[in-house]
Amino acid sequence: MEIIFATHNPHKLQEVAALLRPCDRIIAPNFYGFTDPIPETQSTIEGNSLQKAQYIYDKLHKPVFADDTGLEVIALKGAPGVYSARYAGLNCSFEDNINKLLAAMDGIEDRRACFRTVVTLILADEVHQFVGRVDGEILIS
Repeated sequence: MEIIFATHNPHKLQEVAALLRPCDRIIAPNFYGFTDPIPETQSTIEGNSLQKAQYIYDKLHKPVFADDTGLEVIALKGAPGVYSARYAGLNCSFEDNINKLLAAMDGIEDRRACFRTVVTLILADEVHQFVGRVDGEILIS
């Protein structure tokens, strides 16, 4: 089976392809000459995952899946969540995001958090969403 992974990140494509069955062929949209940016404008992780998959499916009409992941901190009411990669701003670094998160958590004792990933799969006009979650806590203060 051939399936499109809605990403332009070649490293991410390699990581996912290594996890799936060897008989599956995981390809990026650029295999079909599609290099336009894939939108991520929704306010939830589920919404972004669906938006990315639906966007590529509507363009290429082939089986597709997309993912979105966010760090959710209980004491911050789920923040940064869908904004995890750009928590400190659009052109921020990973370190900038960490520093902003740690500043927001200053003095907070409840340090529980989770990483949550939503994968959206579209096959023959059917949409399926899968949720993964890893619980933990923020140890750095």
